[in-house]
Amino acid sequence: MRSVPPSEAAYDRMRLRQWARGTARSAGIERRALLRLVAAASVAAPLAGLAAPAAAASATATAPGIVKPLPPEVFTVRGTNAETNFAALRETGLLTPAERFFVRNHTVTPRIAAADWRLKVWGDGLKGPAVEFTYDELRALPPVTRTSFVECAGNARSYYATQQGQPVSGTAWTLGAIGTARWRGVRLADVLSRAGITRHAVDVLPRGLDDEVVSDGVNLGHVRRPLPVAKALDDVLLAYEMNGEPLPPDHGHPVRLIVPSWVGIANIKWVGDIEVSAQPLVSPWNTGLYRLFGPGYPAEGSAPLTRQTLKSAFEVAPGAEFPAHRRQVLTGRSWSGGAPVRAVEVSTDGGARWRRARLRDEPRSGSWVRWSADWVPGARGPAVLLARATDRSGRTQPDVAVHNTQGYLFDAVVRHEVRVV
Repeated sequence: MRSVPPSEAAYDRMRLRQWARGTARSAGIERRALLRLVAAASVAAPLAGLAAPAAAASATATAPGIVKPLPPEVFTVRGTNAETNFAALRETGLLTPAERFFVRNHTVTPRIAAADWRLKVWGDGLKGPAVEFTYDELRALPPVTRTSFVECAGNARSYYATQQGQPVSGTAWTLGAIGTARWRGVRLADVLSRAGITRHAVDVLPRGLDDEVVSDGVNLGHVRRPLPVAKALDDVLLAYEMNGEPLPPDHGHPVRLIVPSWVGIANIKWVGDIEVSAQPLVSPWNTGLYRLFGPGYPAEGSAPLTRQTLKSAFEVAPGAEFPAHRRQVLTGRSWSGGAPVRAVEVSTDGGARWRRARLRDEPRSGSWVRWSADWVPGARGPAVLLARATDRSGRTQPDVAVHNTQGYLFDAVVRHEVRVV
């Protein structure tokens, strides 16, 4: 087992300790009581790493347990995680190369040989005993390819503090805890069908093979989070390829889940077993974590988070300098878990005037769109760039995100500060 670093332990400590104690006290504890128990300790704490400048955080270009190189011009290291610097995506095309894809690890990246890997499907939601699949048996099933982003639920969390002055807990992501790839694998529905799922099944619980998570001395077990059967049988993949190549270790080799448009925690990496249950299932990752707590939410928190929200980001480094009176082409990306992005507007004067950006991709569900806009900077000095997206559901990014203590689902327009020289 591996312990999470202090910054992550501080994030989890109160809620997850109470979760563990509650479940140990009584195996039959009611779900509602469990949720009240963990919500009672949901108190915001300072962002992990917020005070450290990004340049200093990335100078070491290393992170505990991440296998791939982390050049500082591409990544900012945040504890066990690596955030992609959005400016590093400018020339990458629609798909994010694996070597530039962000990494969200709860512990360390495991090294698992495909030949030794097994997927066990089990539980009282099946017709019979547990079923196992080898890597080759999984690859022999009909393949499916989907282009989909994976995004941490806390992406852009730091802006609750820096833009809105509101305390939140957790890793201080800016906008780079997202990447889009072309995933190839098999439908989870096909695997569940072959395993004998019944009409009585309610939840499906994938579990990762990375180390068990230990927070403040409490063993939370392997990372796992239930999926409702309706989602599991819809568009979820058990993926074994990323952008035409076998999954790299940091991104789930040999097999991971891809849950299009849902928060990143649902996309379990290094999946090793799947429980199929005729009763609702709980874990730390759908009770004390990955719910919304705070004013305006029930004491037990919101329902577990599912779809991602609406965001936009410039492919421009913070504090970048632009020469005055010379034409520039600003580029960026926008995405939504609710519906394809329909339009993007940009402002180069802090929001006084807005104009349409040019979309460079056909908007598609579960993916982002690239966009561009011309700009001729005027007077020398500081400038603020803004971008806001509207998706096909009619939703537009707001000026202010609704606060929650753990800093999830920030969707407000982000102020991108640059300088004209």
